Parts: sequence; C-alpha cells; structure tokens
Amino acid sequence: QVQLVESGGGLVQAGGSLRLSCAASGRTFSNYAMGWFRQAPGKERELVAGISRSGESYYTASVKDRFTISKDNAKTTVYLQMNSLKPEDTAVYYCAAAVDSWMVVPRNPLRYESWGQGTQVTVSS
Repeated sequence: QVQLVESGGGLVQAGGSLRLSCAASGRTFSNYAMGWFRQAPGKERELVAGISRSGESYYTASVKDRFTISKDNAKTTVYLQMNSLKPEDTAVYYCAAAVDSWMVVPRNPLRYESWGQGTQVTVSS
C-alpha cells in the first residue's frame, strides 16, 4: 500500500480559499487513482473530487467550478484547490488511493486501499 499524509486544512471565512496537499510514499504513485473525500459530523463519507491515472478528473456536483484537483507525479503529491468556500464545505477531508484502470476514478470508498489521516476544514459564515 501507499502511505498518504494530508496537509493544508484550517479555518477560513466563507468565500475564502484553501489548498489541500496529499503526499504519497511507499509505492509507485502513478499506478494509483487518487481521491479527496470528506466527512461531516453525522454524514457519510463522500467523494468530493478524484483524478485517474491518466489525469481525468471527477467532481461531485456541489463543488464543480469551485474545487480543482491536480497531481504532480514527480512530487508524488495530489492537491485540492478549494475556492469560494461555503460553510457546508466544513468537514474532515481525506486523501485516498485506489488501483484501477487507466481512465477510471472510482466512486465507491471501498475501492480505495489507502487513506490519509484526514485534515479538518472549517468554513465560518
């Protein structure tokens, strides 16, 4: 499995921006599709954005046009740029890695074999 460490969370006012980073180590980074999930209290963990091995991206509807996922294979790091943040974006954000086909971004959390420890994002109104 690959080891994942997230950073970049924090407290921000509504309308502000944050950039999350997820550094991977231990296995060949380019073999993995990467996802950013979030979980708010009392809610299920949901896939916010994902990027396939080929660079295809996926976004859940509530973050389209606000969030951007990207990756740097040389730095074995995946990023989540979050703009125009809303209070409903408040959650713990997790980075995850999945082995899958070249252009696939798995939607099901069970497909992801490695998870980071999570980073808190709090958006105040």
